[in-house]
Amino acid sequence: MKTMGDRATLLETGQVDTADEGTDTVTADTDTATAEYELRHRQAAANGDTASMSVLGSLLLRRGDLDGAEPHLRAATAAGDRSAANNLGVLLHQRGYADEAAGWWRVAAVAGSSAAAHALGRHYRERGDEPAAEYWLRQSAEHGHALGAYALADLLEHRGDVGAERWLRAAAEQGHREASYRLARLLDRRAGTPTGDGPAADVANRRGITWDTDPRMLRTSSAAPGEKPPAVEAEQWYRQAAARGHRRAALHLGVILEARGELKEAGRWYLTSAKDGEPRAACALGFLLRDAGDEESAAVWWLRAAQEGDGNAANALGALHAARGEQQTAERWYRAALDAGDINGAYNLGLLCAAQKRTAQAEQWYRRAAYAGHREAANALAILLMQGGDAAGAEPWFSKAAEAGSVDAAFNLGILYAGRGDEQGAFEWYERAAAAGHTEAALQVGIALLREGDEQDAEAHLRRAAGGGSAEGAFRLGMLLDARRPPAGPPVLGEPVDEKSECEEWYERAAEQGHRRAQVRVGMLAAGRGDAEAAARWYREAAEAGSLGGAFNLGLLLAREGREPEAQLWWTRAAHAGHGRAALRLALLAARRGELDEGERWCVRAVELGPAEVAERAARLRDALHQELTA
Repeated sequence: MKTMGDRATLLETGQVDTADEGTDTVTADTDTATAEYELRHRQAAANGDTASMSVLGSLLLRRGDLDGAEPHLRAATAAGDRSAANNLGVLLHQRGYADEAAGWWRVAAVAGSSAAAHALGRHYRERGDEPAAEYWLRQSAEHGHALGAYALADLLEHRGDVGAERWLRAAAEQGHREASYRLARLLDRRAGTPTGDGPAADVANRRGITWDTDPRMLRTSSAAPGEKPPAVEAEQWYRQAAARGHRRAALHLGVILEARGELKEAGRWYLTSAKDGEPRAACALGFLLRDAGDEESAAVWWLRAAQEGDGNAANALGALHAARGEQQTAERWYRAALDAGDINGAYNLGLLCAAQKRTAQAEQWYRRAAYAGHREAANALAILLMQGGDAAGAEPWFSKAAEAGSVDAAFNLGILYAGRGDEQGAFEWYERAAAAGHTEAALQVGIALLREGDEQDAEAHLRRAAGGGSAEGAFRLGMLLDARRPPAGPPVLGEPVDEKSECEEWYERAAEQGHRRAQVRVGMLAAGRGDAEAAARWYREAAEAGSLGGAFNLGLLLAREGREPEAQLWWTRAAHAGHGRAALRLALLAARRGELDEGERWCVRAVELGPAEVAERAARLRDALHQELTA
């Protein structure tokens, strides 16, 4: 049972007392117990001095000389020395005589020894007698004994008693490092970090750090007016515990500092914790170094953590080797992660097999991770089944992943429902994914709302999609805003050229991402402002990417500049690809040059391609050219 202080040896937790002249419980550390000091007390003890018998017994007990210590401690105890009674209890407990030890601790505790009361409380707790344990631990704690306060807090916390925090705080204020750490953890839970929301939680999740949370930790309200916020106070206690060598406190402190952007200090605490043997800190330090561009040093710390059983570090090493094309080594580390109990190892093995087209093996690994509750593995498995034509088998896995919080799975369910014509079902899943920040889902919701005429909500979703980097979202948002603009009047001489409108800014954002229709639209708006150079640049970019409208408009722009041969090239490309207006332009160009046969052929092509008004004009021109040819 882990109920005591920083180390699990009775000598520490029972606290050996030493008595000296004129004192009650003066501690004599063995580092200062010189030969002369010991000799002086030996001589005094031989002359029957009770205090020296007690001190000498404690010195020998600390040294591990139980046989030499016992007669001195018994003699001092018989003379009424309470420190000797406590230490005699420690000695007997080490010999395995727990009940006799408890008897002497009781003697010392009744005489006022807080160390003995602490030891006696622990004795009763180990035997399941919690009322007696609480009584003696409270006696010890109320007399200012740090270990007693900590042990009492642990007992109260076990029962869910709100008084636990008071005694944790009392022990922490006396420098008890484990109490400082656990008080910080309690305050962390109250603040909601790092196991709840907030930047520290985000860092912990990114790093794959799972905390050793205790479900018995108390949940209380936030800070009262005038008090420090729980997160701020938690950091202070983490610092105290970490400064005293508590490796998990140093790890938590590193997470808090990294979340705040104080990477150098975070790295220092990660390093301190890692050197003290905390594999999670070594893993986190590896990620910090990797993010700083030092991949080689990162690999060293990941290796150290992985060899100590950290599955997240093993996964990181696997990803590192996979990126280098070292597939066999990557697979070995992913398997090591899985052996360490990290189910991400199975998911990563699935990804590795899928990348190598080993579909059957990928499905096996995805299934293993999915059955263990890995939501992204469930989504990946469903995608694999969909690609194999098993939509019925895919749907339950998409649903399981989505219900577990996978945003991608919710979006994929939207695609699945849309594919079978269930627009309402698709909309609901798209909306759910969009609410969780999925860019493409927000676009689909925006498009659906536009169809229903709900422009206000559609705009909000399109803005979300466009802001998330969707080129189509930016284009459609531009179209929506463009449609609301009042029609532009004729230009007035001397008036300044209009500034770019918001719709043009969104078109331009989409155009810069390669959206061809947006590029054409930006070109048209630039041309409307008289910026022929910008218009030509955007038309050309769209045309070269295969846009028929871009090729046609570029031809118009070139023709206006007198560059008809180049314009003809672009119109020809567009007409051959099915652009009716470009075919009509080529017919008119041929007619002006007197190339009547050529003109008639392009008219026929324009009539075939349309649209209606183009076909009508092309038909009239064709008839006129035919009459001219047959006259």
